[in-house]
Amino acid sequence: MKKLPRITDTTLRDGSHAISYQFTTEQVKEIVEKLDEAGVPVIEVSHGAGLNGSTIQQGFSKTPEFDLIRTAVETAKRSKIASLFVPGIGTSKELREAVEIGIKAIRIAVHCTEADVTEQYIKIGKDLGLEVVGFLMMSHTQPPEVLVEQAKLMESYGADCVYIVDSAGAMVPVDVRRRVAALKEALTIEVGFHAHNNLGLAIGNSLAALDEGADQIDGTFRGLGAGAGNAPTELIVASLEKMGFDSGIQLSVLLDAAEEIVSHIMPGPIVLDRDNILSGYAGVYNSFLLHVKAAAEKYDVSPTDILMELGKRHAIAGQEDWIIDVAIELSKKKMKV
Repeated sequence: MKKLPRITDTTLRDGSHAISYQFTTEQVKEIVEKLDEAGVPVIEVSHGAGLNGSTIQQGFSKTPEFDLIRTAVETAKRSKIASLFVPGIGTSKELREAVEIGIKAIRIAVHCTEADVTEQYIKIGKDLGLEVVGFLMMSHTQPPEVLVEQAKLMESYGADCVYIVDSAGAMVPVDVRRRVAALKEALTIEVGFHAHNNLGLAIGNSLAALDEGADQIDGTFRGLGAGAGNAPTELIVASLEKMGFDSGIQLSVLLDAAEEIVSHIMPGPIVLDRDNILSGYAGVYNSFLLHVKAAAEKYDVSPTDILMELGKRHAIAGQEDWIIDVAIELSKKKMKV
């Protein structure tokens, strides 16, 4: 059987967007126990926006994220605990604190044209003995040759892997193939892929990335994640085993955990509704969606109009304040009609 790419489950990071950052230590313990038992190699735990993300702009955590990370570290017996880090949201202080607690990997995420701001943090991570992964967010906005330039910067700083990240769920398989293939050809380090499901293609895109040689793939239980969610971890494993890959992961444990634990945490099933599809179609960052819906209700405007305008403006992570600006502008136009 063929070797499976390494799977990172990010339910306890990306999934927190979908439940408004309300994870408890008890839930973290339950989920980490099952992922660890199943043999999932890496589990990502932090605020959805990364270390130090609990803010008025990003959304406040119910439980301090370092308590969640500590619980995960104390619970895992085999799995490596990772966290997300976004320069400008997190600082070296939070990075060092997470290392003291016991994380073994850091995933440093920036807009896909801003890899130069990761240099100091990649080097700090390596100096602290971490596995360091570069995350090129909103990768659909740039052609492969630009992503290669940015990925090579991360490689030169010491990154162990660089991810193509479909933050808006805007890619179709041919987009994924071109970008992953370009990075595989240009880099000597590993290449990963992180999918979102706005166009219903999270699994298909993940398999396309694998076909082009991706070394690492992300998923979440039941696809729980920002906007339309992610590729379901249990579906990734099931699909790959059907294709002849030796996962080394116990699918039955994942299925039971998804059904008996995570389904009860979710506010409801993730549906590919109008707003989720439009977010992918317009190429809008998935974590914006809850904020868009709240702004649309507050200012009595259409979330569709907000999403399309944000797409035209090429809004990126860190520009959540644009959501309110757009909603107010649309409200004023509506009043003039």
